[in-house]
Amino acid sequence: MRKFWLYVAVALVATLPGLSVRLAGMHVSAVAGALIAGLGILAAGFMLSWGLEAAEEHVSRGLALAVLALITVLPEFVVDFYYALQGERHPGSEYVQFAAANMTGANRLLVGFGWPAIVLLYWWRSGKRSVELRWDNAVEISFLALGSLYSFVIVLKQRIEWFDAVALFVLFAAYLRRLAWLPKEHENDAEDNDDEPEVGPGAALNQLPRPQQFTIIAALAAVAGAIILFEAEPFAESLIGAASVLGVNKFLLIQWVSPLAGELPEIIIMILFTLSLRPGYALGALISDKINQWTLLVGTLPVVYSFGAGTLSRLPLDARQGEEFFLTAAQSLFAVALLLRLRFSLPSALILLVLFLTQLGIGFVFQHDEVRTIQFLTWFAWLYLLLAVILAIANRALFIEYIRVGLLNQPVTGVRRGVAGPESAS
Repeated sequence: MRKFWLYVAVALVATLPGLSVRLAGMHVSAVAGALIAGLGILAAGFMLSWGLEAAEEHVSRGLALAVLALITVLPEFVVDFYYALQGERHPGSEYVQFAAANMTGANRLLVGFGWPAIVLLYWWRSGKRSVELRWDNAVEISFLALGSLYSFVIVLKQRIEWFDAVALFVLFAAYLRRLAWLPKEHENDAEDNDDEPEVGPGAALNQLPRPQQFTIIAALAAVAGAIILFEAEPFAESLIGAASVLGVNKFLLIQWVSPLAGELPEIIIMILFTLSLRPGYALGALISDKINQWTLLVGTLPVVYSFGAGTLSRLPLDARQGEEFFLTAAQSLFAVALLLRLRFSLPSALILLVLFLTQLGIGFVFQHDEVRTIQFLTWFAWLYLLLAVILAIANRALFIEYIRVGLLNQPVTGVRRGVAGPESAS
């Protein structure tokens, strides 16, 4: 426990500069303000994730992953909500664009970089060229597919409305309910044996009696949540100012810098799981993170936007936002197609990473050419969709099994249980 409290102390110290600047009313440069506030949010995100690690022993594996993913992306949620709220309070401003930028960037960063990082590190650590999943993971994959398909409804409408929020909230509730049916981790044939040590600072909490665990988890969540709420406004506003100072497109800077505060803690923790040879758990957590973003985050944006307006409002998407959303939805569908055989291979990871880095690089090259940027976004989106359709057709025999196992909670048939199941089904 001494090591755990040392980690907590370091995280708290990291939040002090941002808290001091805001409480003292000090004026710092936009770049310095973004760095200081971002560091505080990042540290708070780590505290949240450490507390949630200890909870995985008390609920089902899938539910633990979903809650862990939900809590650790709280920083990203808060920043996005701030932009959406300010967008309605300042009609005609760029804040609405920034809300879409933060959301699409976080989604594409998670899938385009986070997922491949798991496979590449596992390959480096073990020499194995793929991360094998289990039929339990069909739950996450199935609901991610549903969320990805629904996102095209938003793309076609070019706006996010209140009934979209209702549909996405219902989908997330159904996802949690389905996860609750899964057995607890120790009741399942996990990918690793029980002798392997847990990883991360939060593992030390499992050595304490359960009441003490819950007390510490609640305290970490309360402190970290307060820090994130306190730092969200200066961080979001400093990013806007920093873009002007650095001569970088505001939309682009917010799209790729802001999500780091929300995604980095979980990605680092999942890297630790991967290095301890638990890559299936790590990938499952990142898939859950993606589901949270595609349902709760997207669905809450029009709610916050309406709150700022004082009446039910729709969150509009302009041409750039619409294409960003289209590209994000297409990448998500392609990622789902890559998992249809319940394995994420090294070639698949490299393709996903190369496509992500290519579109990211092109975005920076043409950051001040809106027309050319939209064209490239459209081309990449259609490429993702084409690849997704090819993979879906090649693995069409697995669709019914995914629906049965992932959505209807029926036993696996026609395949061997475990990580090698899909091989005999194809």
